[in-house]
Amino acid sequence: MFDKILIANRGEIACRVIRTAQRLGIRTVAVYSEADANAMHVAMADEAFLIGPAPAAESYLRTDAILDAVARSGAQAVHPGYGFLSENAGFAEACGRVGVTFIGPPVPAIKAMGSKSESKRLMEAAGVPLVPGYHGTGQSVTELTAQAARIGYPVLVKASAGGGGKGMRVVAEEARLAESIASAKREAKSAFGDDSLLLESYLGRPRHVEIQVFADTQGNAVYLFERDCSIQRRHQKVIEEAPAPALDEHVRRAMGEAAVAAAKAVNYVGAGTVEFLYQDGRFFFIEMNTRLQVEHPVTEMITGLDLVEWQLLVASGRPLPLGQDQITRRGHAFEARLYAEDPAKDFLPAIGRLTHLEPPAENRHVRVDTGVRQGDEVSMFYDPMIAKLIVWDEDRDAALRRLRRALADYHVAGVTTNVGFLGAIAAHPAFAALEIDTGFIERHRADLLPPAAKVPDLGLAFASLALLLWREEEAERAAAQSGDPHSPWHQTSGWRLNEDNQHDFRFLDGEDVSPVTVHFVKDGWRLDLPGGSLAACRASLTGRTLTAEIGGERRTATVVQSGFDITVLHDGNAWRIKLDDPSAKAADRDAGDGRLAAPMPGTVVQVLVKPGDAVTSGQPLIVVEAMKMEHTIKAPADGTVAEIHYKVGDPVAEGADLLEFEATA
Repeated sequence: MFDKILIANRGEIACRVIRTAQRLGIRTVAVYSEADANAMHVAMADEAFLIGPAPAAESYLRTDAILDAVARSGAQAVHPGYGFLSENAGFAEACGRVGVTFIGPPVPAIKAMGSKSESKRLMEAAGVPLVPGYHGTGQSVTELTAQAARIGYPVLVKASAGGGGKGMRVVAEEARLAESIASAKREAKSAFGDDSLLLESYLGRPRHVEIQVFADTQGNAVYLFERDCSIQRRHQKVIEEAPAPALDEHVRRAMGEAAVAAAKAVNYVGAGTVEFLYQDGRFFFIEMNTRLQVEHPVTEMITGLDLVEWQLLVASGRPLPLGQDQITRRGHAFEARLYAEDPAKDFLPAIGRLTHLEPPAENRHVRVDTGVRQGDEVSMFYDPMIAKLIVWDEDRDAALRRLRRALADYHVAGVTTNVGFLGAIAAHPAFAALEIDTGFIERHRADLLPPAAKVPDLGLAFASLALLLWREEEAERAAAQSGDPHSPWHQTSGWRLNEDNQHDFRFLDGEDVSPVTVHFVKDGWRLDLPGGSLAACRASLTGRTLTAEIGGERRTATVVQSGFDITVLHDGNAWRIKLDDPSAKAADRDAGDGRLAAPMPGTVVQVLVKPGDAVTSGQPLIVVEAMKMEHTIKAPADGTVAEIHYKVGDPVAEGADLLEFEATA
């Protein structure tokens, strides 16, 4: 076994690998970019080395910088995590040239499975069932159009070297194919450095079921059961579970055996995942990921195994710890991916500081894998994942109940997150009833992504009481520090001479003003809210946790204030309001004037119009790439393009005016 390993990654997966290494007594080396100097994985590791500026291409994707850190640290092996260089055959080869072990499969296996086209040819030869499609080398629009016609619409356009939904498009008709090919090629080139594509028949309502496989250098190979990853948005997994529900045992076994056959066909070593589409009792090979998957914890929860430990054992030349007949499973597990993103804005990634971060308590039923802490910054440079929430129980119903509770207890403020969206999925009757497939989110979009609602009276009440109690605390501190702590000027009881004792708040809820008047009464307060009056008493505040009796019910919420912004976190809800203030109002007006602005920092990758063009409402105008995803800016109405401020390749800041647009009167 190794004495010291270097983790060529960042964030949650780097922290995950470090935890197992520490448990095994292995020293760890972290690498970090300038943006990650104070990151969690850097603090956890025994040593850490700066490898370059914030952009991944100048740091985490630099083989030379990482191998320099290997040489300087004396690490004996490199764990690549997932993403970045984890499936990069050139990086694995470079590790071998300098005599350091790459904790992953052999280079030929990475190359074979790294190309979706090549892997499908190999799987076909090995007898693994494939989705009808085109995996050839001809990449012209003409060739791909002809192949799409042969396969039949709808077709799925996929990046051959891709993953995570990047470079992937569903095309329903030939008229949209050329545009989708161009967009997928750009995205694939940016994310993977390879713009080659393949085509597949798009199945109507398939499930995405994958098999965890492991192989060693002695020729042993096993499967560690399956995971269902059908709940996806934009072809990226959102909630995963193990084992896959409502799957006949003979199908489970057949898929597991097919996955092992796939691994043996390329002389695989280490951890890998063979992904299948499953529909109507049949399954089809999609691809093999030659690394540890993001969702590996659900497999760990049902098997009781540590897959990172297995990776380290196999990489050091040891045989697999267990044979196929010794691997057992128990119970059911879910994993929910918490992202800094706005589901209401087509899952646009969000950036900002995590002003409050309080996960649910961990125990044998609840696990949180994260790489960030309260106060950390979610930047534009990397994947906006905050954490993976994993739950386990004896059966699916019990595990799902724990998932709902844990999501409700996950409190994040400072950035917009998908916690409420995840909670909506976990609470949806169709999800509980096993009506799941890759189209689940789109089919239930109206339920999962309802129109934005106003902050309810309860949220306004929480905010008002927290502000009052904070002011009491400030007044007590000021009184203690003054020369006259008993002065009436330090009191916050609302006392007025010959007047009603009250306090008025004005909150901005989007464009709406929500006034709240708090009356100081004998047993507490009476709150006049937009929807009526509520009585409140016996309120207490511990840090940001407010407990109060409101309307005859004892309630608890977390209230976070940052400047004029207030976030109320209660029962899975994140209500955001702003204290009414002239400067805050002006900022809101400036940000909400309907300009065609960049949604976040990024790069212009396509300009589809020119000054003077007449356009129609919804017509694509400019495409901006941010966080490895493309975002299309569309015309808000019929009108004319007056001026364009940026060209292809230009970087743009969040909120930057991309063009001038004149709407038709």
